[in-house]
Amino acid sequence: MSLQTILSLAIYVLPRRTALYKREVLVVALQVLAVALILSAATFLRVVELGTVGYNSDEAVYAGQGAAIAQVPVLKDIFPVFRAHPLLFQFVLAVVFTFDFGDWTGRLVAAMVGVATVLLVYRLSSELYGKRAGLIAALFMALMPYHVVVSRQVLLDGPMVFCTTLTLYMLARFGKAERRIDLVACGASLGLAFLSKEISIILLGAVYAFLAVSPEIRVRPRDIVLSVAAMIIVMLPFPLSVRLAGGGGESRTQQYLVWQLFRRPNHTADFYATVVPPAIGVLLIVVAVAGLWMLRHRIGWREKLLMLWIIVPIAFFQLWPTKGFQYLLPIAPPFAILAARALVQWPARELRWREWRVPKSAPGMALVAIIAVNLGSASWNIVHPAGLNSFLAGTGGVPGGREVGHWINENVPQGAVFMTIGPSMANIIQFYGHRKAYGLSVSPNPLRRNPSYEPIDNPDYQIRTSALQYVVWDAFSAERSTFFSDRLLDYVRKYKGRVLHIESVTVQNADGTSEEKPVIIIYAVYP
Repeated sequence: MSLQTILSLAIYVLPRRTALYKREVLVVALQVLAVALILSAATFLRVVELGTVGYNSDEAVYAGQGAAIAQVPVLKDIFPVFRAHPLLFQFVLAVVFTFDFGDWTGRLVAAMVGVATVLLVYRLSSELYGKRAGLIAALFMALMPYHVVVSRQVLLDGPMVFCTTLTLYMLARFGKAERRIDLVACGASLGLAFLSKEISIILLGAVYAFLAVSPEIRVRPRDIVLSVAAMIIVMLPFPLSVRLAGGGGESRTQQYLVWQLFRRPNHTADFYATVVPPAIGVLLIVVAVAGLWMLRHRIGWREKLLMLWIIVPIAFFQLWPTKGFQYLLPIAPPFAILAARALVQWPARELRWREWRVPKSAPGMALVAIIAVNLGSASWNIVHPAGLNSFLAGTGGVPGGREVGHWINENVPQGAVFMTIGPSMANIIQFYGHRKAYGLSVSPNPLRRNPSYEPIDNPDYQIRTSALQYVVWDAFSAERSTFFSDRLLDYVRKYKGRVLHIESVTVQNADGTSEEKPVIIIYAVYP
């Protein structure tokens, strides 16, 4: 071949290869830009006005545990390290609290875990259905009110969902390539989920069911043994630390299990059906379910995996007497991915109008935009509310709680003891006010109370002997328990309660007008 021929081929081939390379680089750059924009939106919704309202009860407990581990002086003697749950997230908080202690800092850590979960959903959906589905699923997860509101709080459920989604991701990788390392990583990830919150172990049933109903995926017994071993090894620090720490931690954990098994239902049976779908997005759920039906001839191991990740938690928590707003959060990523799958794979015809042609993907992308706007607007209304009208445990902070705690810390003598309607406000007072507080509603029967809380033995005697000097009434606890609210106010009247401080918030009435409503009142009571 002559030199002239070689040069001619080079001139012909190189520009084409260069154009192809540039096109691939452009596609990757656009994908990176799209992921960055989605993560930016996720970060904004989880960080904006993050410290406007103080902690709620659960946040105060978990942040208090983190502070106790970090040896924060004002809280290490008030909040015990071992209560009911494992301590993975609390240890992460403790590391951060050694550098900067504050409620905004704790929430920022939780928010960053939430943003990382959005990125993980992108990776998982891309693994199952391609990059386009990954971007759509990540967008839905970034804007979803259910995940936004929980990941803005110092709760165990946000980190737990990160770990359960990681478990789902490793299981999907195993289903795709059948590599042993992925199944072992799946077991280790489920162990991390347990260390975040022990109830996540129920998803072991989803893993077993998936492998049982997916004969196309070959699983060797040795791989299962290694995966279970990895899970147990990762889980071991919790029972070992409880046993070796002493101080009654092991006994308290056993009491907590007994209490959970025999406690009375705290919500009606339709709680999840009425609360969770609007939080996930009704239109998103409809698209996900419709996609399963319309594409039922394409259902394979991927769809079985996602459906079981939804069915198992719903079945368990519906039967479980205790119901909480955030308990079903692990089903949010599968729903987002199934909705993305439906919008990407939905069969569509090319639409024509005169000389205009509408691309096949246009209807699906329009629906993506509608769902995204719906989810984003709902999330914005939650993080930037116009006013306070009601309170649902687990959906946000407690207005006035931080402020009343700071007032107590500045104006009430050290060693003072408070009585509240329930343990929720008691936790907030202890975190912000640095004073001991006990809930009147805590039952003296060990089978009817959380073992982490102490009951008030004979409140009359405690007040008459000046062992209890202050009473706190709050509207949020009163809304949930009118009986104990009335009892607490009876003690206020009986012992000449004097109002020392009132915290109020602005609420909107049904007619659109606004008014100041007292939400927390501190009384001094006298023998």
